Amino acid sequence: MKRYNIITLCGSIKFKDEFLKVQEKLTLEGNIVFTPNFFNNIKKEEITKERKKMLDEMHKQKIDMSDEIYIINVGGYIGDSTKSEIEYAKSKGKKVSYLEILK
Repeated sequence: MKRYNIITLCGSIKFKDEFLKVQEKLTLEGNIVFTPNFFNNIKKEEITKERKKMLDEMHKQKIDMSDEIYIINVGGYIGDSTKSEIEYAKSKGKKVSYLEILK
């Protein structure tokens, strides 16, 4: 059986539509794609510190299982959490790709 490349999507969850488009594109190109766990069901203000920590740890575990991360940086936007994920991925030797070219 072929081993498929595993990619974790990272970026602000406010870019839900772009996440869905990229997830579909990358999957049809033959990749296994991990995404954030949710987009609309909970408001950022409703997430406790403990839950935020858990979600961040889960996302980093997805990065650990991945060969690469793909940054959804619409309009060049990269927030603090995404910056942290990029640094984490780089420290683990993961490839980092971007939706939009960095300036």
